[in-house]
Amino acid sequence: MTPAELLVEAFSRVPETVERAVGGLSEDQLASRPAAGANTLAWLAWHIARGQDTQVAALAGSEQVWTADGWVDRFGLPFPAEALGYGMSRDDVGRVRASADLLTGYLRAVHERTVAYLRTLGPEDLDVVVDADYDPPVTVGVRLVSILDDCVQHAGQAGYARGVLFFNR
Repeated sequence: MTPAELLVEAFSRVPETVERAVGGLSEDQLASRPAAGANTLAWLAWHIARGQDTQVAALAGSEQVWTADGWVDRFGLPFPAEALGYGMSRDDVGRVRASADLLTGYLRAVHERTVAYLRTLGPEDLDVVVDADYDPPVTVGVRLVSILDDCVQHAGQAGYARGVLFFNR
C-alpha cells in the first residue's frame, strides 16, 4: 500500500461516519443541540466538509468545491462564502440549517476532490513544506494528517451527539 492509498483509505471513512450520524434525520433534528451551547449535527457535518474542502483546495492549488460547484448557493447560509466554522458564535452555529442529503452531498463532493488530489501524490510529495512559519515546518503529509484528524474528531462528535439526542431518552 502506498502512502497515497493509505490516506485515501483513511479519508474514505469520514463520509461513511458522517452519513451514519446525520442520515434519516430531519432538518430540525439536525439543528438540535445535545446540550446548551453545543455544536449541532448540521454544523458538525458542514464544518467537516468546509474544513477539508478549504485546506485540500489550498494544497492542490484549486478552487474549493464550495464555490466551484455551487454548494455555497445551495446551502444559502447567512455567512460570507469563505466561512468554514472556526470562531463561530453559538448563534452562528445555530444558523447552519440544511438537510441530511445536502450535508452529505457536499461532503461526498469534497471527498471525491480529496481522493483525486491524494491520488496525484507520490511519497516525495508528502515532504514538501507548505508552511515554514512553524518549527518544525509543516509538510503536505503533516497537513493532511491534521485535516484528517480534525475530520475524524468532528465525525465522532456527530455520532456521539446523535446518540445523546435520539437514543438516550
